[in-house]
Amino acid sequence: MQRLIFDSHPAFILVCLLAGWGYAHLLYKSHHTWGKRTNRILFVLRFLVVAFLSFLLVGPVLKLITNRHEKPVIAVVVDNSISLIGKIDSIKILNELTSAKKQWQEAGYEVAWRNLAGKEVDRIALTNNTSDLSSALRSVVNEFEGKNLARIVLLSDGVYNSGASPLFTTWRVPVTTVGLGDTIEHADLVLKNIAYNKIAYQGNQFPVRAEVAVQKMPEQDVTVSIFKEGVRIQQQKKNSAHQSLVDFNFLIEAKEKGIQRLEVVVESTAGEFNLKNNRTSIYVEVVEGKKKILAIAPAPHPDLKALRSVVEKNPNYEFIVHIPGISKTDPSLLQPNQTELVIFHNPADYGMKTNALLAQLSKGRSSVLLIIGSNSNLRQLPAVGIPFSFPNVAQTDEVSPVANPSFTGFELAENSNSIFSFYPPVPVPLGKFSFPPQAQVLLHQRIGSVATDRPLLLFWNEGSKKMAAFVGENFWRWRMEEFSRTEKAEVFDDLFSKTIQYLSTLDDKRKFKFFPVQSEFNENAPVVFEGQVYNDLFEKIYGHKIDITLRDPKGKITSYNYILGRGGERYTLGGLSEGVYHYSATATINGKKESVSGQFLVVAQSIELQNLVADHSLLRKLAQSTGGKFYNQSVWNNLASEFANNKAADVIHSEETFQPLVHAKWFFFLLMVFISSEWFLRKYLGSY
Repeated sequence: MQRLIFDSHPAFILVCLLAGWGYAHLLYKSHHTWGKRTNRILFVLRFLVVAFLSFLLVGPVLKLITNRHEKPVIAVVVDNSISLIGKIDSIKILNELTSAKKQWQEAGYEVAWRNLAGKEVDRIALTNNTSDLSSALRSVVNEFEGKNLARIVLLSDGVYNSGASPLFTTWRVPVTTVGLGDTIEHADLVLKNIAYNKIAYQGNQFPVRAEVAVQKMPEQDVTVSIFKEGVRIQQQKKNSAHQSLVDFNFLIEAKEKGIQRLEVVVESTAGEFNLKNNRTSIYVEVVEGKKKILAIAPAPHPDLKALRSVVEKNPNYEFIVHIPGISKTDPSLLQPNQTELVIFHNPADYGMKTNALLAQLSKGRSSVLLIIGSNSNLRQLPAVGIPFSFPNVAQTDEVSPVANPSFTGFELAENSNSIFSFYPPVPVPLGKFSFPPQAQVLLHQRIGSVATDRPLLLFWNEGSKKMAAFVGENFWRWRMEEFSRTEKAEVFDDLFSKTIQYLSTLDDKRKFKFFPVQSEFNENAPVVFEGQVYNDLFEKIYGHKIDITLRDPKGKITSYNYILGRGGERYTLGGLSEGVYHYSATATINGKKESVSGQFLVVAQSIELQNLVADHSLLRKLAQSTGGKFYNQSVWNNLASEFANNKAADVIHSEETFQPLVHAKWFFFLLMVFISSEWFLRKYLGSY
């Protein structure tokens, strides 16, 4: 649709017509050598040229309205988990899907196929080790956000073993479900759950709890054994006594250091349907002992609880709080060098309750984290050995954190600053202050939306001892706010767990470092190593060859090597099966051979094989709650016909564009036709 609008009043069009008529009249009113008819044609051509050129001065603008029809979309999500192997005919389902897709496209739909990982598929490959139906549906909804998504079709057995139930989320489009798999519950013993601590301490015993589900079986004895390196180390037998769930509790002794593999096995019985869910492997890391983190404060404070929540997530750490006059703490822990890190909350407090401990523990080698809050006597900080000077001690400012990208101690999560932006401000002393000049700043203060160069969290060294200070308090509110918005506190926990880990870990001054980027890898994911080589100034250098030797769980040794390059510090290995792997790496630096060794774990996910019974009731509830329908696989052809006969409406998108008439090509060529025609006729008639 086109419409002509004007910058000036449309009445000026009459003036343009008069201008064209007057110009043509003056030019062609006298007698010429050609006839009257030719003269009239030339008159009209000149009239149109002048009138149109004058018309452009009125500022005509073409308003174009373009309508674009967006077809409705049917998104098909196919459950590609391995629990459906042997339960469905994937070729038959693929043919049925292809036929349905053709019908839907002929009816005016666009059709998209996705698997549980949200990836586009053109065939059904049952390879997924977990089933997260909720994430699969959310991925499709997010992908087609703002588009004409008419319906989601979910082909699944209804079993989810990862993420939340899809019934807990409100979906904005109807979800039609197609039930796959076998809903009949067969006779089976299922190793339902294993509860154990991933960290154990050498010389102690650690518990292992096994839960065995008894399905459709008569009363009988159930035997569970625990094997280590193929040798049975413990066994228990219990009568099921018509119970549907039988518990077995073991106590295992932690002897050797390192990662220990234990295999938990339920002995099979006659008539069992699925033997793959009768065994599983667990891995326990045996370590020497916990690192101790001592927090000292003059009074209870929510910041201490927030720190405890972070520290106790790591089983390698023990968090101890000492408040003089309130808590009872082992006196030996209050001596120098008894803990890896000492945290002073409100040091140099007005009541001087912790000053003696500050002076005593500062003499040791333990790292120190200072949290300078409202109960710290800022004027007394230099007197107790804290190298900070605050000119303004009476007033405070409200600030929020912003990460310093040039900090080199460790890396924060990528989305840290976006999460920091909605953290509530914390009180800090007003204005600039002096601090150790060699300090590295991790967090700067942001006042409103303006980032300043004033430090909020900073680190420095005093000899071989690591020091840090948080200039403020009430950061517990950050954790609460992040949890209220995201239902987790990943960024807060990442910030303070890395801070505590950095402070409680001794500096590694080796010139060659080689390590896996994590201690545990999934069987389907690559194993990633990182290598680092340093010179005498402890600066990274490149170009060295790194030789790697890898010993798998069966004792087979494989060798690899690569050249360490800038941006190429990492080396990736794929295709490793489940088990504990031992590695060693060597590099030659300044003619001296340096070596590193360690171990890592590759775990297999067998969760899909634990439950092979389809849950069509969940699919029915999901369809009913979203306005969709449930179909059995045998009659799902009705689904294709129903969608084809009840087509959803297209969405019409209207777009308006404005273009000055002088920019229109067709108008330019029209003028050229008039001008050229008049010129040609006059030339032909001998006027020029």
